[in-house]
Amino acid sequence: MLRSSARMLALHPLLFLGGCATHHAPSFSLFGAYFPGWMLCGIIGVFVAVTLRLLFVVSGIDAFLSLRLFTYVSLGVIAALLVWLVWFGP
Repeated sequence: MLRSSARMLALHPLLFLGGCATHHAPSFSLFGAYFPGWMLCGIIGVFVAVTLRLLFVVSGIDAFLSLRLFTYVSLGVIAALLVWLVWFGP
C-alpha cells in the first residue's frame, strides 16, 4: 500500500509538465534551441528599455526623471507586453 502511494506521489508532478511540450507552449527555434515566447519578449523589452534610456539621455529628458529605475523598468515591461500581445494575440 505504501509503495503504490509513493509511486503516485512521484508521478504527480508529471501532470504539471504537460504545458512544457513544444507543440502547446509558444516557443521559437533559435540557433538550434527552443526558447519560450515570454523570454524572447522579455529580451525585446530589455532592448527597448536600454534604447529609450539612451534616447532620453541624449535628448536631456533623463535629467527630469525622478524615479529613473522604475521608469525604465516600466517602459521595458510595457514594451515586452505589447510585443507579446501583438505577436500572440489576446
